[in-house]
Amino acid sequence: MLMVKRCFMLLLWLLPLVAVAQEGFSPFTKDFPPEEFAQRRAKIYDALGPNAFAVVQGAPSPAGYTRFRQYNEFYYVCGVEVPHAYLLLDGGSRTATLYLPHRNQGRENSEGKLFSAEDAEEVKTLTGVNAVFGSDMLSEHLGWRTMRGTARTVYTLFTPGEGSSMSRDLAIRQNSDIYNDPWDGRISREAQFVKLLRERLPLFEVRDLTPILDNLRLIKSPREITLIKKATRLGGLALMEGMRSTKPNIKEYELDGMAKYVYFRNGAQGEAYYSLIASGPNATFPHYNAGKRTMLDGELLLFDFAPDFGSYMSDVTRMMPVNGKFNAWQRELYGFYVGCYKAVLKAIRPHATGQAILQDAVKEMDALLAATKFSQPLYEKACRAFVETHRKNSQNPNASLGHWVGMATHDDGPYGDAYKPGMVFTIEPALRVPEEKIYIRLEDLIVITEKGAEIVSDFVPMDMDGIEKLMREEGMLQRYPRSEIGDK
Repeated sequence: MLMVKRCFMLLLWLLPLVAVAQEGFSPFTKDFPPEEFAQRRAKIYDALGPNAFAVVQGAPSPAGYTRFRQYNEFYYVCGVEVPHAYLLLDGGSRTATLYLPHRNQGRENSEGKLFSAEDAEEVKTLTGVNAVFGSDMLSEHLGWRTMRGTARTVYTLFTPGEGSSMSRDLAIRQNSDIYNDPWDGRISREAQFVKLLRERLPLFEVRDLTPILDNLRLIKSPREITLIKKATRLGGLALMEGMRSTKPNIKEYELDGMAKYVYFRNGAQGEAYYSLIASGPNATFPHYNAGKRTMLDGELLLFDFAPDFGSYMSDVTRMMPVNGKFNAWQRELYGFYVGCYKAVLKAIRPHATGQAILQDAVKEMDALLAATKFSQPLYEKACRAFVETHRKNSQNPNASLGHWVGMATHDDGPYGDAYKPGMVFTIEPALRVPEEKIYIRLEDLIVITEKGAEIVSDFVPMDMDGIEKLMREEGMLQRYPRSEIGDK
């Protein structure tokens, strides 16, 4: 009887926890309706043709106490945020079949509700997919296609899945590091999946789905742009708070923590990338991210950081004087850089190529160069080299202005074509004076529209007077100083 009573009391204790966990249950996105995913899948069916199908692999369960985040590629085609899911897209029947793990009641009692194969009818209603099965049925269904189907081509992704704070360039680097490690040498998860498809479907040709998805992701829908703008707004607010909070003897990581507070307080689900908060000589390393240095009077600070908002990213950078006042050499070099930077922003327009845009910008850069008096030959040399780099790029028919931004910070898609409405990207040219370890870079997020180019991040001060004015205001780090622990 005592044991029964204890079990009953334990059940009463667990039930509220389960109810609370279910309140935040959202295994299917609320940012897009199922109709938008259906439109994306329809374009994939068009690209596959009637004699092919595709299998898209979702992200696995995360390691450690880390929240699950779906691969960008899987999320893009169905919006389902469940680990170890698969989606079969049939170009012939133009249908989508979702494969989910079976219910793990113990895990749900601990962590909350999660979509499973047992929720098939609810999943179909919410997502708009045509059918839902357990993951164990995927192999059988693929086998049926070998015997009965006319399709003999299967598409899947040959490139690594983009997870939390991940772009394809770094995902490829991670795979290469593992593969080249003589004491590891594992092939990547996507390579293993391709290998299994070829072994289990020997009659099929396995092709790469990546180019099809990349081309679709290149043009953003209005809902996608809304999320990118929200991420940009949060990134800009954190940068502005960073300007207020920056003072000599502040640690770089303090600004990192302040920015994360702004992000998560306002609904971000993570970081778009690790913070690049680099003071003084650290800024000469474009992806410096250790964040441990104490900022010193007289230095410049580079602040490059943005959030992941609804699985969409931003990328914004500003520079500021640590003491709140640009000195003579900083005004000289930063002022010249901003003039050139604005020339590029001014020239961006829809239906123009990167080459044409840079050709217009270089004309203004040359005029600025001719009108500028430099305090020393070293600075003039660096600024002339900066302009010459743009002149050289303006002679390249495939020139790009920067990198795409979307579900990844360095988003996917081909370069070299004209800039079309719906494209989203940043520019981030860098001026270097290596002899004095000086590095200056700004970055803004740009959306191409039918009428022009919207500089979404232009509310963040870029001009020296605006930066200095903002830096005179009290910052969050001054209102809430670090504890004695942080002083040691």
